[in-house]
Amino acid sequence: MHRRAAALAVPLTAIALAVSSCSSLPEDWRTPAFLRMNDDTLDSRLPQVTGDVGEEPEITFPDIEPPDEEISGVVSKGSGEDALVGADDLVIANVVQYQWTAPGEGEPVEGQSSYENGAPDLIRMDQMPEYITETLVSQPIGSRAVYVFPALSAEEMAQAEAMGQTAPEGASVLVIDMVDRFSKGAVVPGEQTDDGGGDLPTVTQDGHRQPEIEIPGADAPDELDVVPLIEGEGAEVEEGQQIIVQYTGIRWEPEENGDHEVFDSSWTQGGIPFDTTIGAGAVIKGWDEGIVGQRVGSRLMLVVPGDMAYGATSEEAMGAPAGTLVFVVDVLGAYDNPPPPEPEETEESEEGAGGDEVAEEPEESEE
Repeated sequence: MHRRAAALAVPLTAIALAVSSCSSLPEDWRTPAFLRMNDDTLDSRLPQVTGDVGEEPEITFPDIEPPDEEISGVVSKGSGEDALVGADDLVIANVVQYQWTAPGEGEPVEGQSSYENGAPDLIRMDQMPEYITETLVSQPIGSRAVYVFPALSAEEMAQAEAMGQTAPEGASVLVIDMVDRFSKGAVVPGEQTDDGGGDLPTVTQDGHRQPEIEIPGADAPDELDVVPLIEGEGAEVEEGQQIIVQYTGIRWEPEENGDHEVFDSSWTQGGIPFDTTIGAGAVIKGWDEGIVGQRVGSRLMLVVPGDMAYGATSEEAMGAPAGTLVFVVDVLGAYDNPPPPEPEETEESEEGAGGDEVAEEPEESEE
């Protein structure tokens, strides 16, 4: 579907902070501690991480200087052997970042814990560097991985500061807990209990394939119609959450050849699930109003009138499809977004809130 704004992907801030200082790690820094020859031995230099996956980890730093090479390993293997992470999956993960500052000493990085802010990270494996993914691929969901990135050099610290970033001290440590995964061609479970029909479009979908949408001979409805084709059993989608979906969209009005061609679909992009923020104006109004309140696991048919899509003249003005649109949307998942950062207080606002320069009250008139 054409979008009014670019998709609001969740920034992987914890990962970015650890690796953004240089475009690639030197080859001699890349030393995966989880060895590839059926050897589960972990590098003894890795911090010890305890606690259950799904809860804020507890970390103990070794009583040694932080290593000067990148090391990583899977410190806790999940039980989901039937759900192994693939190289092109969309992975839902909780990520926590720490700074290892001295032998036996370290601390969490403020604001860099998805457990703390209640919003997991969305990691597109095919967009991450190999030194992140090579430890995660083929591991079962529920696994916990730990990464150590060496301290920045003086040159790298200067580069980070020039870019307006706060250069961290010591080695950076990431803990990644893999919670769920969505692979290419993912669809909601269950069989369709409704296919629409009547004065509304009829939808058929064969397994993990793009749905077929048949438009009736009736006039398009004037108002938004939301038809659950499969009723999900998950939590209700809330305003402001990030959702993961498969979708297909066509116009109600036929093309010049009489066909109703697909104008946008995640299926034409290899069946890669699409993610966006819902209920916040990141997508068309018909999606915002039609998907919020529906349950995760639902397959929805949305019949969206033009005034809740792109308008009657959008094709000429912005290249978006005009008129009434029909979407079939599989709601695969919904997760909270992190809260917006709190505005920093300025010296002026601090003074006005009780500083030395608060204006004095006027003296009462003798009259």
